[in-house]
Amino acid sequence: MPPKALVRQLAPRPTRQHTHAAASTGRGIYPLVLAVDPQPGMQRLIKQEMSIHGFRVIVADSAADCLRRAEQQRPDIVLIEEGLPDMCGLELMRVLRQRSTVPIIFVTGSGTQVEKVRALELGADDYLEKPFDPPELGSRIRAVLRRTMGPQALERTVAFDGIEIDLNRRVVTRDGQMVDLTRSEWLLLEHLAANADRVMLNEELLTKVWGPEYQGDVPYLRVWISRLRHKLEPRTHRSIIRTVKGMGYMLHTAPERAAVAC
Repeated sequence: MPPKALVRQLAPRPTRQHTHAAASTGRGIYPLVLAVDPQPGMQRLIKQEMSIHGFRVIVADSAADCLRRAEQQRPDIVLIEEGLPDMCGLELMRVLRQRSTVPIIFVTGSGTQVEKVRALELGADDYLEKPFDPPELGSRIRAVLRRTMGPQALERTVAFDGIEIDLNRRVVTRDGQMVDLTRSEWLLLEHLAANADRVMLNEELLTKVWGPEYQGDVPYLRVWISRLRHKLEPRTHRSIIRTVKGMGYMLHTAPERAAVAC
């Protein structure tokens, strides 16, 4: 069955201003989803749609690939497809559950009651039948993260040095006062804050905020970074948006270490 036939209807694509729910896991604010499916078309579809709904996605096309990626990249949640080339999805789930407590959503096209019960008995946190709507998958993922990680899993506030960036409400304050940002300034800060203390590449920021046609326009990015710094940094004693020469920029939230007297 072609990958797109497994999806009933794609919801209208949200704009960049839509709010995403995402987990704070210490590796960036967006949760990391491992999607296990042997069909490249379905992998692309899940990756594309879930990124719109606020998730980072890595994919695996087999049980062996899944187990390797789960060990190396420690996803926040795993989607396991029923039909895999080297092991049935139920068996993979059993093996993964023996190794990890990572939340699992079992995805299948058969949808029999026996299989559903079996999946839950083997440790699935939820069960989703094909065809499904991408927004439903996003809602299921968020619901499982709430249950397994607690309400704090969906908090999306970055606070440091008197600055608070609320990614859900799209509000920025400095010392309790609202910081007035333009749409482009907000979109740029949103991507930096969602990946706080991680270097964001120049081309990555340009593409995400302004589109692929701006990918190589680093001077244009410098102008907007300068505007953000002007609004965020006047009352701080250090650089908040760090330049990583030849690479990009990083929102630096970690406190500065005091010098040690000898």
